[in-house]
Amino acid sequence: MASSDLSVTIIQTDLVWENPSANLNKIETLIQSIENETDIIVLPEMFTTGFSMNPKSLFEKPEGRTLDWLKKTAEHKSGAIIGSIIIKENEQFYNRLFFVKPDGSYHTYDKKHLFTLAGEHENYTAGRERLIVDYKGWKICPLICYDLRFPVWARYQDDYDLLIYVANWPERRIKAWDTLLQARAIENMCYCIGVNRVGTDGNNYPYVGHSAIYDVLGEHISTFDYDKAFVETQRLSFDKLNSIREKLGFLDDRDSFTVN
Repeated sequence: MASSDLSVTIIQTDLVWENPSANLNKIETLIQSIENETDIIVLPEMFTTGFSMNPKSLFEKPEGRTLDWLKKTAEHKSGAIIGSIIIKENEQFYNRLFFVKPDGSYHTYDKKHLFTLAGEHENYTAGRERLIVDYKGWKICPLICYDLRFPVWARYQDDYDLLIYVANWPERRIKAWDTLLQARAIENMCYCIGVNRVGTDGNNYPYVGHSAIYDVLGEHISTFDYDKAFVETQRLSFDKLNSIREKLGFLDDRDSFTVN
């Protein structure tokens, strides 16, 4: 099937600490403000709670309330929606990303690299499988926050066109966020999107957003102010992606490896 351009909307917002109802209401209002058609809507990491280490009080079942909300929203907007929430399955807690399509079907990815500095590894179970979603002719690899620091996990293996990171990445390390997002786009010759939050969480950690979209050469193509809440839609060109990959051919010279 021939691929076409992909319209992607990124939502950078403050999150109400450990309050799923308030966050869903806030995000629903932001989504309703999207005037143009969009193929994908991207939300931050743990968008119903903030980056909480309190999963015992905040978890949902795999087929829970927020998944129902995601399905209804995707159907209403005729576009996919992506974000991560706290899930309990088989007596384990996961920072689980959902990629929900307009027809109600969905894919999941459990965060592989848990943020030990915050004790995430003590409260959640790490995922083991990378996810590649085929959507509207694009192959999409969605990852979560701390995964960004580990380039081998994201390395292109003839398997995707677009990387998406959802995050709660704090202000104090925002330079790393900016640098690594751009690097992932450049080294993998792909579009790379990062969606972060703004505001201050329940631990008094400030977040300044810097959500961004980078093209296949690492050019920053999103336009809104970095550190404020915003909703922005950009179109990604499949023809541009492939023409640059074919013209420059850098990926042909990459090293081969396996990930354990």
